[in-house]
Amino acid sequence: MAAVITALKRSKKRYRLNVYLDGVYSFSLTRKLGYELEVGQILSDEQIANLKLKDVEEETYKRAFRLLSRRPRSEFELRTNFKRHKVPSEAQESALYRLRAAGLVDDLAFAETWVENRLAFRPRSALALRIELRKKGVPKETIDEVLEEYDDEHAAYRAARKAAHRWKSSNWSEFKHRVGAYLARRGFYYTMISPVVERVWQETTGVREESEVSK
Repeated sequence: MAAVITALKRSKKRYRLNVYLDGVYSFSLTRKLGYELEVGQILSDEQIANLKLKDVEEETYKRAFRLLSRRPRSEFELRTNFKRHKVPSEAQESALYRLRAAGLVDDLAFAETWVENRLAFRPRSALALRIELRKKGVPKETIDEVLEEYDDEHAAYRAARKAAHRWKSSNWSEFKHRVGAYLARRGFYYTMISPVVERVWQETTGVREESEVSK
């Protein structure tokens, strides 16, 4: 069954266009898709369904773009968001295809950026990072590749340096306990924590031997 476009009117949302068929409001589209239409044009049911699907695809792409503009996201995170908003699978795949083609969705790049940001601002162990990335839906082989040369000791040192200023006025016992606990919460093992804490204590206080603390 066919219908005639009798009017194309701008929606309250400026980027959308209301489509009237046979004198009655029928549906709305993004203005980008609306440019393909004109008053008097005849649309079949199949064409109408296709336009509506394209509109959902376009809105899904815009939704993903807005999410990515706030911070990088894994493909799994985007799919989770789409499902929460009940986006049809066809629209999901179309949006993800466009995002991949534009280089905006790439789990390897996402994982690399995640690790770099963590190391720069909130250092933690490779184990902790692995758990975080798995929760983000990053494939195991991608995580393995990104963390292959990750230096846990360097990360522990950076984390300890960040924490040291909080307890720089503490005695050795309290400093060791506080900074050690801080590193443990970030997934570092005790065998690594102990020498790193002592190194940072020495750099922070100038005390080179534990025995000097009690003098």
